[in-house]
Amino acid sequence: MEPVIRNLNIDDLETMLEINDQGLPGTGKVSLEEMAALLNIAELAIGWFDGRNLRGFVICLSPNVDYGSPNYAWFNERYQEFVYVDRVAVADGYRGNGIGSELYASVFKFATTRNLPVAAEVSLNPPNPGSDKFHLRHGFNQLTAVNYGDKAVTMYMKTIEDSND
Repeated sequence: MEPVIRNLNIDDLETMLEINDQGLPGTGKVSLEEMAALLNIAELAIGWFDGRNLRGFVICLSPNVDYGSPNYAWFNERYQEFVYVDRVAVADGYRGNGIGSELYASVFKFATTRNLPVAAEVSLNPPNPGSDKFHLRHGFNQLTAVNYGDKAVTMYMKTIEDSND
């Protein structure tokens, strides 16, 4: 059966949480309830499925939704329009096979049809060099580093002109 990218739904939550936890600390710890809330407010929530098995997903938010992330708030304070990638995660054993790139290609297509830049952040502390390389390879530009004391992130933006991946 050919892999497919489709919208996520409530039935996918437990597997989403498992995949998210496999990506810690880079993906950020959330509970099942928090993942359900994210799915509920998402502008775009899609998964890469191998048959019936979810192998990776991405959750994106539009501006000004009720979400307590300081990283999301940083973009809201500076930009009026964007597609915010809250999290992208690929299951153990499936990383490095292009799943994240396929998910991001769908995000870029979504953003392009709306003429919106794509915003994301990557953890600096703890460091996530693989994600930094991934975002740079996909045309994101580093905006700045933001320090929250025991945590720090790099803010990234990919403009629509660069979204032809």
